[in-house]
Amino acid sequence: MEWKGVMPAITTCFDENLNIDHEFTAKHVKWLVENGCTGIVCNGSLGEGATLSFEEKVALWKTCEAAVGDQVPIVAAIASLSTADAVAQAKAAESAGCQGLMVLPPYVYRGDWREMKYHIAEILKATPLSCMLYNNPVAYGTDFLPEQIAELAEEFPNLHAVKESSTDVRRVTAIRALIGDKLSILVGVDDAIVEGIAAGATGWIAGLVSAFPKESVDLFNYAMNGESEKAFELYRWFLPLLRLDTVPKFVQLIKLVQEKIGMGSARVRPPRMELVGQELEETLAIIETALATKP
Repeated sequence: MEWKGVMPAITTCFDENLNIDHEFTAKHVKWLVENGCTGIVCNGSLGEGATLSFEEKVALWKTCEAAVGDQVPIVAAIASLSTADAVAQAKAAESAGCQGLMVLPPYVYRGDWREMKYHIAEILKATPLSCMLYNNPVAYGTDFLPEQIAELAEEFPNLHAVKESSTDVRRVTAIRALIGDKLSILVGVDDAIVEGIAAGATGWIAGLVSAFPKESVDLFNYAMNGESEKAFELYRWFLPLLRLDTVPKFVQLIKLVQEKIGMGSARVRPPRMELVGQELEETLAIIETALATKP
């Protein structure tokens, strides 16, 4: 598979009983692909993967695979408290028809490099699927340094990409300096995409794309093609929304945007709760302004 373009880290839509809404999910991913997205990443942080059971994750992968798997790769996020469970997830993702894995460090435990390398290595060795390492020290506390990423890239032939979410665009150039084009580098925070592409990234694991796929794909293409004036005009409009992807309640915020544009629901699984009060009012004002001024 190719790790490039705009690959949505989709939200997981729930029905009134907080079960996965598979019918909507199929409709949603088809809409994303129709608007130019190049892959679908399931059950990541934005997809509330930590609240999904093993069986629910498998069912979600199969729904996405049946809906658009013949057009774009389906990527399963592999995240767990234990290495054994993460390996089991990886094998189940392969059986479900996924073409790629997004590999996360273990939740909660922030081990040293020896421990984290072992965890990642066991997942990479579990299947022949193409893998992308997810580096998000802000959210997970584990920071895969460029030198460590280069070490993994040299040792594991099915590690093909890294999702760089440190928020430091210098990481893109640091990885490039060490290993050239050996790994595809994808930006993992929405409000650094134009800068990330300028530094050498070739893909975007995007959040607000779940509500604005055309605008996200247009922005990515403008930046990749060197159309700076078009890119920054769209970026300026988009930034207040894109910044919703970078705060602790990003799941609630992005799902609210989806609900307001008529493509999804704001429902979330506890301990998350839907926005209320001032938070809700401020977010609705951002959304309303964006919709009223959309280029």
